[in-house]
Amino acid sequence: MLKDWQPLISIITLNYNQTTTTCQFLDSTKKLTYRNFEILVCDMASAIDPTDEIAAGNYPQTRLLLSKKNLGFAAGNNWGMKQAKGEFFFIVNNDTEVTEDLLGNLLKPFLDDPSIGVTCPKICYFSEPDTIQYAGFNPMNPFTGRVHVIGEGERDRGQYDQSRTTSAAHGCAMLVKREVIGKTGMFPERFFLYYEEWDWSARIIKAGYSIWYVANAKILHKESMSVGKNNPMKVFYHTRNRILYMRRNTNLIQLVVFTAFFILFTIPKTTIIFLAKGELTQLKYFYKGVFWNMYSTSASIV
Repeated sequence: MLKDWQPLISIITLNYNQTTTTCQFLDSTKKLTYRNFEILVCDMASAIDPTDEIAAGNYPQTRLLLSKKNLGFAAGNNWGMKQAKGEFFFIVNNDTEVTEDLLGNLLKPFLDDPSIGVTCPKICYFSEPDTIQYAGFNPMNPFTGRVHVIGEGERDRGQYDQSRTTSAAHGCAMLVKREVIGKTGMFPERFFLYYEEWDWSARIIKAGYSIWYVANAKILHKESMSVGKNNPMKVFYHTRNRILYMRRNTNLIQLVVFTAFFILFTIPKTTIIFLAKGELTQLKYFYKGVFWNMYSTSASIV
Protein backbone atom coordinates (compact mmCIF):
# COMPACT_ATOMS: atom_id res chain seq x y z
CA MET A 1 0.00 0.00 0.00
CA LEU A 2 1.20 3.49 -0.88
CA LYS A 3 0.44 4.80 2.62
CA ASP A 4 3.02 2.37 4.00
CA TRP A 5 5.59 3.32 1.36
CA GLN A 6 6.67 6.94 1.55
CA PRO A 7 9.93 7.37 -0.37
CA LEU A 8 11.51 10.82 -0.46
CA ILE A 9 10.80 12.66 -3.71
CA SER A 10 13.17 15.42 -4.80
CA ILE A 11 11.24 18.03 -6.77
CA ILE A 12 13.68 19.76 -9.13
CA THR A 13 12.76 22.92 -11.02
CA LEU A 14 14.83 25.51 -12.86
CA ASN A 15 14.49 29.26 -12.51
CA TYR A 16 15.81 31.72 -15.08
CA ASN A 17 14.58 35.31 -14.76
CA GLN A 18 11.13 34.06 -13.73
CA THR A 19 11.14 34.21 -9.97
CA THR A 20 7.51 35.31 -9.69
CA THR A 21 6.42 32.38 -11.86
CA THR A 22 8.60 30.04 -9.81
CA CYS A 23 6.99 31.29 -6.61
CA GLN A 24 3.56 30.59 -8.09
CA PHE A 25 4.71 27.03 -8.72
CA LEU A 26 6.03 26.76 -5.15
CA ASP A 27 2.74 28.12 -3.80
CA SER A 28 0.91 25.33 -5.63
CA THR A 29 3.09 22.67 -3.99
CA LYS A 30 1.72 23.65 -0.59
CA LYS A 31 -1.50 21.79 -1.43
CA LEU A 32 0.20 18.48 -2.31
CA THR A 33 -1.25 15.66 -0.22
CA TYR A 34 1.94 13.57 -0.51
CA ARG A 35 4.32 15.40 1.82
CA ASN A 36 7.59 13.44 1.89
CA PHE A 37 9.44 15.63 -0.54
CA GLU A 38 12.16 18.23 -0.84
CA ILE A 39 12.21 21.02 -3.42
CA LEU A 40 15.36 22.15 -5.16
CA VAL A 41 15.02 25.44 -7.04
CA CYS A 42 18.01 25.61 -9.37
CA ASP A 43 18.60 29.19 -10.45
CA MET A 44 20.41 29.51 -13.78
CA ALA A 45 22.21 32.81 -13.14
CA SER A 46 19.14 35.03 -13.27
CA ALA A 47 19.77 38.74 -13.75
CA ILE A 48 18.23 39.43 -10.33
CA ASP A 49 19.12 37.18 -7.39
CA PRO A 50 15.90 35.33 -6.48
CA THR A 51 16.94 34.64 -2.87
CA ASP A 52 14.90 37.34 -1.14
CA GLU A 53 11.70 36.78 -3.13
CA ILE A 54 11.77 33.02 -2.59
CA ALA A 55 12.63 33.40 1.09
CA ALA A 56 9.67 35.77 1.53
CA GLY A 57 7.33 33.02 0.34
CA ASN A 58 8.25 30.82 3.30
CA TYR A 59 8.28 27.59 1.31
CA PRO A 60 8.96 24.59 3.53
CA GLN A 61 11.30 21.79 2.45
CA THR A 62 12.81 24.08 -0.20
CA ARG A 63 16.46 24.73 -1.07
CA LEU A 64 17.62 27.41 -3.50
CA LEU A 65 20.72 26.52 -5.50
CA LEU A 66 22.49 29.35 -7.32
CA SER A 67 24.46 28.50 -10.44
CA LYS A 68 27.09 30.94 -11.67
CA LYS A 69 25.98 30.45 -15.28
CA ASN A 70 22.96 29.31 -17.26
CA LEU A 71 23.52 25.58 -17.69
CA GLY A 72 20.45 25.03 -19.85
CA PHE A 73 17.61 22.60 -19.24
CA ALA A 74 19.62 19.39 -19.50
CA ALA A 75 22.69 20.30 -17.47
CA GLY A 76 20.68 22.42 -15.04
CA ASN A 77 18.44 19.51 -14.09
CA ASN A 78 21.45 17.19 -13.91
CA TRP A 79 23.10 19.66 -11.53
CA GLY A 80 19.98 19.54 -9.36
CA MET A 81 19.76 15.74 -9.40
CA LYS A 82 23.39 15.48 -8.28
CA GLN A 83 22.50 17.46 -5.14
CA ALA A 84 19.14 15.81 -4.48
CA LYS A 85 18.57 13.31 -1.68
CA GLY A 86 15.43 11.55 -2.87
CA GLU A 87 14.77 8.02 -4.06
CA PHE A 88 12.82 9.65 -6.89
CA PHE A 89 13.41 12.83 -8.86
CA PHE A 90 10.42 14.85 -10.03
CA ILE A 91 11.74 17.03 -12.83
CA VAL A 92 9.19 19.76 -13.44
CA ASN A 93 8.98 23.08 -15.26
CA ASN A 94 8.66 26.15 -13.07
CA ASP A 95 5.85 27.44 -15.30
CA THR A 96 3.47 24.76 -14.04
CA GLU A 97 1.08 24.42 -11.13
CA VAL A 98 0.48 21.05 -9.52
CA THR A 99 -2.74 19.35 -8.48
CA GLU A 100 -3.03 18.07 -4.94
CA ASP A 101 -2.82 14.32 -5.62
CA LEU A 102 -0.15 14.58 -8.34
CA LEU A 103 2.81 13.01 -6.54
CA GLY A 104 0.89 10.12 -4.99
CA ASN A 105 -0.66 9.19 -8.32
CA LEU A 106 2.70 9.38 -10.13
CA LEU A 107 4.34 7.25 -7.44
CA LYS A 108 1.80 4.41 -7.31
CA PRO A 109 2.73 2.67 -10.61
CA PHE A 110 6.26 2.08 -9.33
CA LEU A 111 4.81 0.05 -6.47
CA ASP A 112 2.74 -2.03 -8.91
CA ASP A 113 5.47 -2.67 -11.49
CA PRO A 114 9.22 -2.56 -10.69
CA SER A 115 10.09 -2.40 -14.40
CA ILE A 116 8.71 1.13 -14.62
CA GLY A 117 11.50 3.71 -14.71
CA VAL A 118 9.60 6.95 -15.31
CA THR A 119 6.03 8.19 -14.92
CA CYS A 120 4.50 11.29 -16.49
CA PRO A 121 1.20 13.02 -15.75
CA LYS A 122 -1.48 14.26 -18.09
CA ILE A 123 -0.43 17.81 -18.95
CA CYS A 124 -3.13 20.41 -19.57
CA TYR A 125 -2.88 24.09 -20.37
CA PHE A 126 -3.03 26.41 -17.38
CA SER A 127 -5.12 28.94 -19.31
CA GLU A 128 -7.51 26.18 -20.46
CA PRO A 129 -7.45 23.41 -17.83
CA ASP A 130 -9.78 21.21 -19.89
CA THR A 131 -7.48 21.26 -22.94
CA ILE A 132 -4.77 18.60 -23.17
CA GLN A 133 -1.16 19.32 -24.05
CA TYR A 134 0.19 15.80 -23.44
CA ALA A 135 -1.35 12.40 -22.83
CA GLY A 136 1.68 10.41 -23.94
CA PHE A 137 3.82 10.24 -27.08
CA ASN A 138 3.47 8.02 -30.09
CA PRO A 139 6.80 6.65 -31.37
CA MET A 140 8.94 9.18 -33.19
CA ASN A 141 9.01 8.61 -36.95
CA PRO A 142 12.53 7.22 -37.56
CA PHE A 143 12.60 8.59 -41.12
CA THR A 144 11.33 12.14 -40.55
CA GLY A 145 12.10 12.86 -36.90
CA ARG A 146 8.54 14.01 -36.43
CA VAL A 147 6.81 13.59 -33.08
CA HIS A 148 3.08 13.15 -32.45
CA VAL A 149 1.83 14.16 -29.02
CA ILE A 150 -1.23 12.16 -28.04
CA GLY A 151 -4.22 14.36 -27.22
CA GLU A 152 -2.53 17.68 -27.97
CA GLY A 153 -5.10 20.46 -28.31
CA GLU A 154 -8.07 18.18 -27.58
CA ARG A 155 -10.73 18.87 -24.99
CA ASP A 156 -10.38 16.44 -22.10
CA ARG A 157 -13.55 14.35 -22.17
CA GLY A 158 -11.99 11.31 -20.53
CA GLN A 159 -10.76 9.84 -23.81
CA TYR A 160 -7.23 9.44 -22.35
CA ASP A 161 -8.16 8.29 -18.86
CA GLN A 162 -6.42 4.92 -19.28
CA SER A 163 -2.83 4.77 -18.02
CA ARG A 164 -0.37 3.06 -20.36
CA THR A 165 3.20 2.92 -21.58
CA THR A 166 4.39 5.82 -23.70
CA SER A 167 7.26 6.17 -26.16
CA ALA A 168 8.95 8.99 -24.27
CA ALA A 169 8.73 11.09 -21.14
CA HIS A 170 7.77 14.75 -21.31
CA GLY A 171 10.44 17.07 -19.92
CA CYS A 172 7.77 19.36 -18.50
CA ALA A 173 6.96 16.86 -15.74
CA MET A 174 8.53 13.45 -15.18
CA LEU A 175 9.08 11.33 -12.06
CA VAL A 176 12.28 9.28 -12.38
CA LYS A 177 13.41 6.41 -10.17
CA ARG A 178 16.94 7.02 -8.87
CA GLU A 179 18.13 3.56 -9.88
CA VAL A 180 17.47 4.47 -13.52
CA ILE A 181 20.25 7.03 -13.43
CA GLY A 182 22.75 4.43 -12.31
CA LYS A 183 22.05 2.44 -15.48
CA THR A 184 21.41 5.16 -18.05
CA GLY A 185 23.04 8.34 -16.81
CA MET A 186 21.12 11.63 -16.81
CA PHE A 187 20.00 14.09 -19.47
CA PRO A 188 22.46 14.37 -22.39
CA GLU A 189 23.94 17.81 -21.72
CA ARG A 190 24.97 18.36 -25.32
CA PHE A 191 21.33 19.08 -26.18
CA PHE A 192 21.14 22.05 -23.76
CA LEU A 193 17.43 22.61 -24.52
CA TYR A 194 14.81 20.46 -26.35
CA TYR A 195 14.92 16.80 -27.41
CA GLU A 196 17.01 15.88 -24.36
CA GLU A 197 14.06 14.00 -22.86
CA TRP A 198 13.67 12.00 -26.07
CA ASP A 199 17.33 11.03 -26.06
CA TRP A 200 17.24 10.06 -22.38
CA SER A 201 13.95 8.20 -22.88
CA ALA A 202 15.53 6.15 -25.67
CA ARG A 203 18.36 5.10 -23.33
CA ILE A 204 15.92 4.34 -20.50
CA ILE A 205 13.86 2.04 -22.72
CA LYS A 206 17.00 0.36 -24.09
CA ALA A 207 18.01 -0.34 -20.49
CA GLY A 208 14.83 -2.39 -20.03
CA TYR A 209 12.61 0.13 -18.25
CA SER A 210 9.17 1.26 -19.33
CA ILE A 211 7.86 4.83 -19.29
CA TRP A 212 4.28 5.35 -18.17
CA TYR A 213 1.68 7.98 -18.84
CA VAL A 214 -0.43 8.18 -15.65
CA ALA A 215 -3.92 9.31 -16.56
CA ASN A 216 -5.12 10.26 -13.06
CA ALA A 217 -2.09 12.49 -12.41
CA LYS A 218 -2.56 16.01 -13.77
CA ILE A 219 -0.45 19.15 -13.98
CA LEU A 220 -1.21 22.55 -15.53
CA HIS A 221 1.38 24.11 -17.84
CA LYS A 222 1.71 27.79 -18.74
CA GLU A 223 3.79 26.71 -21.77
CA SER A 224 6.75 28.46 -23.36
CA MET A 225 6.98 31.25 -20.82
CA SER A 226 10.76 31.02 -20.42
CA VAL A 227 11.66 30.92 -24.12
CA GLY A 228 8.64 32.28 -25.99
CA LYS A 229 6.67 30.46 -28.64
CA ASN A 230 8.64 31.79 -31.64
CA ASN A 231 11.89 32.85 -30.03
CA PRO A 232 14.91 32.49 -32.37
CA MET A 233 16.71 30.50 -29.68
CA LYS A 234 13.82 28.02 -29.65
CA VAL A 235 14.00 27.74 -33.45
CA PHE A 236 17.75 27.11 -33.26
CA TYR A 237 17.65 24.42 -30.59
CA HIS A 238 14.59 22.67 -32.04
CA THR A 239 16.31 22.46 -35.41
CA ARG A 240 19.76 21.60 -34.15
CA ASN A 241 18.58 18.97 -31.69
CA ARG A 242 16.08 17.30 -34.00
CA ILE A 243 18.96 16.54 -36.34
CA LEU A 244 21.31 15.65 -33.46
CA TYR A 245 18.78 13.23 -32.01
CA MET A 246 18.43 11.45 -35.34
CA ARG A 247 22.21 11.23 -35.69
CA ARG A 248 22.44 9.58 -32.28
CA ASN A 249 19.41 7.28 -32.35
CA THR A 250 18.87 5.94 -35.87
CA ASN A 251 20.57 3.34 -38.04
CA LEU A 252 22.32 4.19 -41.31
CA ILE A 253 19.30 3.61 -43.56
CA GLN A 254 17.00 5.66 -41.34
CA LEU A 255 19.54 8.48 -41.17
CA VAL A 256 19.98 8.57 -44.94
CA VAL A 257 16.20 8.75 -45.48
CA PHE A 258 15.85 11.43 -42.79
CA THR A 259 18.64 13.50 -44.35
CA ALA A 260 16.98 13.34 -47.75
CA PHE A 261 13.59 14.24 -46.26
CA PHE A 262 15.07 17.16 -44.34
CA ILE A 263 16.94 18.56 -47.36
CA LEU A 264 14.16 18.07 -49.90
CA PHE A 265 11.13 18.90 -47.75
CA THR A 266 11.85 20.46 -44.35
CA ILE A 267 14.38 23.08 -45.44
CA PRO A 268 12.34 24.41 -48.41
CA LYS A 269 9.07 24.40 -46.47
CA THR A 270 10.54 26.15 -43.43
CA THR A 271 12.31 28.71 -45.60
CA ILE A 272 9.10 29.59 -47.43
CA ILE A 273 7.11 29.88 -44.17
CA PHE A 274 9.59 32.19 -42.46
CA LEU A 275 10.04 34.33 -45.60
CA ALA A 276 6.26 34.64 -46.03
CA LYS A 277 5.94 35.84 -42.43
CA GLY A 278 8.92 38.18 -42.72
CA GLU A 279 10.61 36.34 -39.84
CA LEU A 280 14.16 36.65 -41.12
CA THR A 281 15.79 36.29 -37.70
CA GLN A 282 14.00 32.99 -37.11
CA LEU A 283 15.09 31.83 -40.58
CA LYS A 284 18.69 32.72 -39.77
CA TYR A 285 18.58 30.67 -36.58
CA PHE A 286 16.94 27.76 -38.40
CA TYR A 287 19.91 27.61 -40.75
CA LYS A 288 22.31 28.00 -37.84
CA GLY A 289 20.76 24.88 -36.31
CA VAL A 290 21.22 23.00 -39.58
CA PHE A 291 24.82 24.10 -40.10
CA TRP A 292 25.76 23.30 -36.50
CA ASN A 293 25.29 19.63 -37.34
CA MET A 294 27.41 19.94 -40.46
CA TYR A 295 30.37 21.27 -38.47
CA SER A 296 29.87 19.02 -35.42
CA THR A 297 31.31 15.74 -36.62
CA SER A 298 30.66 13.70 -33.47
CA ALA A 299 27.12 13.10 -32.23
CA SER A 300 27.99 10.63 -29.50
CA ILE A 301 29.27 13.01 -26.82
CA VAL A 302 26.84 12.98 -23.88
